[in-house]
Amino acid sequence: MDREEILEKSRQENRNKDVYEQEILKQASKGAVIVQLVLAAIFFVTQILAGEGINWGLWALVFSTNMTISWVKYRKLRHKRELMLAIIYTIFVSVMSGYHIYNLMVSSTIL
Repeated sequence: MDREEILEKSRQENRNKDVYEQEILKQASKGAVIVQLVLAAIFFVTQILAGEGINWGLWALVFSTNMTISWVKYRKLRHKRELMLAIIYTIFVSVMSGYHIYNLMVSSTIL
């Protein structure tokens, strides 16, 4: 493959993609996940200190972001590490969601 063929292939692969913009979006996603975790931790501690127990639905939402990112990365990159993380996060989200729904049903006055 000569230089021109390599350049043309690179142009086709990167068509309509701005590398700088992709890097900014990646950094923004990481920042958003960190902010989400910090807020969830603050809400978690506040709720426990107020005597309201644990809101498992909140943590299911927090981990669902990481779960989704891991599944997308696995589908695109096919790395075993991403598959394992995706499975672990999916289990966390499923268990926490189930427990949250169970708690809501048990404490419901209409059911």
